[in-house]
Amino acid sequence: MNIFTMIMSVLEDSGLLVLYHAAPEWMAMDERQIIFMLATPFFIGVFLWEYLKIRGNDKLVNEGESVRNFMLGAGYQTTELVFAGLVSFPVYALVWHFRIWDIPFNFFTAVLLWVLTDFCFYWMHRASHRVRWFWAAHVTHHSSERMNFSTAMRQNATNIFNLNWAFYLPLAFLGFNPVWIGVAYALSLVYQFFIHTTLVDKLHPAIEWLFNTPSHHRVHHATNKHYIDTNYGGVFIIFDRLFGTFQAEDEEPTYGITKPVDSKNIFLLWCHEYLDLFRDMAKPGPIHQRLKHLWAPPEWQRDEQEKKDSPL
Repeated sequence: MNIFTMIMSVLEDSGLLVLYHAAPEWMAMDERQIIFMLATPFFIGVFLWEYLKIRGNDKLVNEGESVRNFMLGAGYQTTELVFAGLVSFPVYALVWHFRIWDIPFNFFTAVLLWVLTDFCFYWMHRASHRVRWFWAAHVTHHSSERMNFSTAMRQNATNIFNLNWAFYLPLAFLGFNPVWIGVAYALSLVYQFFIHTTLVDKLHPAIEWLFNTPSHHRVHHATNKHYIDTNYGGVFIIFDRLFGTFQAEDEEPTYGITKPVDSKNIFLLWCHEYLDLFRDMAKPGPIHQRLKHLWAPPEWQRDEQEKKDSPL
């Protein structure tokens, strides 16, 4: 049995083969993208409502940038749609094939999956800020200097190749059907669209304590010194409270990244950090130091003296 036959057999056994029936293998559509595509017209409508409220304030919205944000989001959805069937589906199918338990789908397991998916999102999101390889894709989302609903659509088309989806594999290994995981993840992102705004002030303290809110997420997108690398939660903010990364909004946020990208080119907005990463790796030095750029924090640089002393 060759590897292709084995993977297709596992996909059939796991029930994931149904995702391939409506399209060729290279263009498989999963439930996540169906949810995203159905939600996108609604997202556009909500943004237009917000735009009518904040138009004329260049600190909050720029028409050209907003159009680019939706174009960046469309690129992200396209690569996910086209390549997920080749990149992530087979891996999830194989992991689920060797699952520990068969977890049934009911109200209680759905709630459990919702919480566990957010737990995985927290660590994926935290890694996306503290591991440069993951940051190379995530930086696109943070590179806008404005906060509005279109910013939520500002995503990187390389996400499917960046492997951050692997953070959810333990859920499949436990026994959650990958289709459910995908749906939970997609609904989480739908929720997160609505926290990208300046129009909503702080909510009731009980809501602010438990959930990720616009106030918490404004902090996450800010470059204020004590705001950086905080509030990684998706739907909930409790994991930030538990793991020491919570920061309340106590001053007006300044949005963007510490090294702004002065470009309107969509491809550069997707790839600029990869280019910087590979340039840093190409600089002379021991191979283990060059490779360290992949997993070190984005701000890490090799010691100048070490580079001078290196024979390479």
